[in-house]
Amino acid sequence: MDIDIQGHDLKVTEGLKNHIQRKLEKLDRYLPNIVDVRVEIGREHTRRGEDMSVAQITVRHRRGAILRAQETIPGEPEAAVNLAVDKMYSQIQRFKGKRSRKGHGNYAATLEELGIAEEIPDVQFDSDGEGAEEASAEPQIIRRKNIVITAMNEEEAIEQMELLGHTFFVFYNQATGTANVVYKRSAGGYGVLNPQLE
Repeated sequence: MDIDIQGHDLKVTEGLKNHIQRKLEKLDRYLPNIVDVRVEIGREHTRRGEDMSVAQITVRHRRGAILRAQETIPGEPEAAVNLAVDKMYSQIQRFKGKRSRKGHGNYAATLEELGIAEEIPDVQFDSDGEGAEEASAEPQIIRRKNIVITAMNEEEAIEQMELLGHTFFVFYNQATGTANVVYKRSAGGYGVLNPQLE
């Protein structure tokens, strides 16, 4: 299992790197067939002048499933990593609790994987108290909506999103020739999702 650690506005010291690797080295015991783990660690400066540590962990599974956990807290980056790892354990438990359905096998653990995976010690609950058992229930689609997408550039899409008061907006990007999504980032600024078939 490869672990890639990236720092953003933060120098990744040898001590921090060792801490991250120590916290993540057991992940593949709880979820076999992890291809790689990407850790992004950084600092964000708030308007109140408080420095926040941000840790985001992304796990790519061999069959294509992607699990992600992020934590933003005041204080040291090690603490953010610890909380993000706890969230990742919860995500893994959720993934293992899914039952494979026809056409959705990539996003559920196989019986073979469940057989060789170790139990996660002291699985943490989400902040709202939702445990892994409840989270493993089948998702229900409440509503489907057909949308008409308009050809525009990214700046126009941001303007349209702001006019609608939404946090995201789907549009046909003239520059890429594909449907894209522009969205507001919680850390400030905007992001653009440009889908690519794997």
